[in-house]
Amino acid sequence: MKIQKIGIIGAGVMGSGIAQKAAQEGLQVVMVDVEDRFVQKGIENIKKTLSEAINRRIFTQEQTEKILSHIRGTTNKDEIKDADLVIEAVFENMDVKKDIFKYLDSVCEDKTVFASNTSSFSITELGSSVNRSDRFLGLHFFYHPTMNRLLEIIPSKDTSQKTISFADIFSRKISKIAIHVADSPGFAVNRFFVPWLNEATRLFEEDIANAPTIDDIAKKAFKIGMGPFELMNVTGIPIAYHSTVGLGNKLGDFYLPSNRLKQQFEKHESWDMGGEIDTAKTAIIEERLLGAVFIVACKLIEEEVSSIEDIDRGAKIGLRWELGPFEMMNKYGIEHSYKIVTQFVKKHPSLKVPTILKQLYEKKEEWRFNYVDLEITDKIARILINRPEAMNAINEEVIQQLDKQFTLANSDPNVKAIILEGAGKAFIAGADIQYFIKKIEEHKIEDICRFTRYGHSVLNKIDTSKKLVIAKLDGLALGGGAEIALAADTIIATGKGSIGFPETGIGIYPGLGGTQRTAQYIGKELAKYLIFTGKILDAQNAISIGLVEYVMSAEEIDRQISDLISSEKIVSKSKREIVELPEYFKKIKEYFSDTNIQDVLSGKGELNELGKKISKTISYKAPIAIKLANKIIDEGSRLDLNKGLELELSYLAKIFSTQDAYEGLNSVVMKRRPAFKGK
Repeated sequence: MKIQKIGIIGAGVMGSGIAQKAAQEGLQVVMVDVEDRFVQKGIENIKKTLSEAINRRIFTQEQTEKILSHIRGTTNKDEIKDADLVIEAVFENMDVKKDIFKYLDSVCEDKTVFASNTSSFSITELGSSVNRSDRFLGLHFFYHPTMNRLLEIIPSKDTSQKTISFADIFSRKISKIAIHVADSPGFAVNRFFVPWLNEATRLFEEDIANAPTIDDIAKKAFKIGMGPFELMNVTGIPIAYHSTVGLGNKLGDFYLPSNRLKQQFEKHESWDMGGEIDTAKTAIIEERLLGAVFIVACKLIEEEVSSIEDIDRGAKIGLRWELGPFEMMNKYGIEHSYKIVTQFVKKHPSLKVPTILKQLYEKKEEWRFNYVDLEITDKIARILINRPEAMNAINEEVIQQLDKQFTLANSDPNVKAIILEGAGKAFIAGADIQYFIKKIEEHKIEDICRFTRYGHSVLNKIDTSKKLVIAKLDGLALGGGAEIALAADTIIATGKGSIGFPETGIGIYPGLGGTQRTAQYIGKELAKYLIFTGKILDAQNAISIGLVEYVMSAEEIDRQISDLISSEKIVSKSKREIVELPEYFKKIKEYFSDTNIQDVLSGKGELNELGKKISKTISYKAPIAIKLANKIIDEGSRLDLNKGLELELSYLAKIFSTQDAYEGLNSVVMKRRPAFKGK
């Protein structure tokens, strides 16, 4: 499914933002509006946003010029008739939207998929206006589309699976994290976010506290930068008001705007943020806001609108909450969360305690999250690490679920091949740093060793499987992610794929087989180069040294992988020939030979400009980690793989007991350069 050209109907804030984001990712964009002045304003909005990005050093002037060259503004809708996708982003008027789609249906090619960015209207009803309802769906972007990574994909009752897959590919192409939502009022995020805003206004109306107090408590409870009143002032009170009216008309009185919100809307004024903060009412305010979110989130599950994982992603990515509703319920404890909801229902008699929450409470269980999905189609098992909000970072739960899903796929006699892939913009971006920090602080290094040993057993299952195992890299594969990829038979990447080992820069060494399998793949010299420097290779450089077997386009990769599996001619690590290294990597390999390695590590000796640059890079890494990694790679090169892996495991307790490991791991969380002391 190739996506090269898209059309945007509407050059307002959302339309121009979507156009800019698509152009940033290399797509050709035609942005249409009814009058040239609207088109030009949209272009100016884009230029202003890009100018700000230059000031923040996100883009260069040259990059912004290239982005702008991908966008054409026009009043002629016929210019998008050959687009692969057309997204409508005009104001919320059902008749206007339907008329737009009717016209587009008459001029666009059969291949064109239609999407609406509506936040409130039924996708099924909108889709009924065209003769291609199977190629119609909702793509709900969040403000601001260039920065907010969330995208709700909403199929209608007629949308085909092919169109849903098309939307998934589009979301990845423009670097969005997509959640799948049924065609239901408010979809997923607005369904609980709007009542959260509304409940804040009820607290104000009841004179429980003033706006700054409610905002302050909300910010602390939800770990957010702006509270509900400040948010409404920024995004516009009319949006909050109309959203509550829309939800209330479809779902009942609880969702209707409070009298205070209605009055504020009619006054055309922002909320007054003056006044002292009074923390005496913290408990009641916190529990009322939580109650609104908890009860609606549970109803979304009961109505099968979305999954608990996607609802939580919506909160964390789209709203930037620290935790999603279900994670918060677990954090507060199901017993306490149940009490919050039962008290909330007393305040709102039209509501009932969700059955699903009551059952959890009675069973004394908590919400369980699925981070690894398995889908088997046409004898191919696809295992998806689905934790994009955390860059698919691995922890105990993820490894356990990977083990379970891989075992199921591996034991299925009908499965011919297994594909490992990651959701969002990462394959797997390493391990969960907080896990290591917590265990070090608790003086439980043995837990880290036990977890890592278990990880080795899972990777060994992948490595020794008699079925063909493919690692599909459509994003970052760092640390543990690179190690999981290297356990597969072959690695296939897209242009967005990259691979590297950043561990020595955070005080440790690769502990899931990275010191051994990397050396097996590309030789110990280049393995040392990657591990000691932390260099992240893009797909083309990775294939040039034999670390990756194939590079394919994102649109064609799934089809091409299927074709390779069918042909049974796929290149794997057991069959591939030794690659002829590019001259640049030949020089690097020489630096890391047994003869020259000490000069590079010490920064002394006869080093040219490249050698000095590499040596300087290594000097910023943790010295103990470098020393141990060097020893483990050297000794492991003289052992078989199993003994080499055991050797790697044997030094884990030592490295995680160092001050440098604790310093390096914390530097990631605190977003600062570590200060290693060699202790």
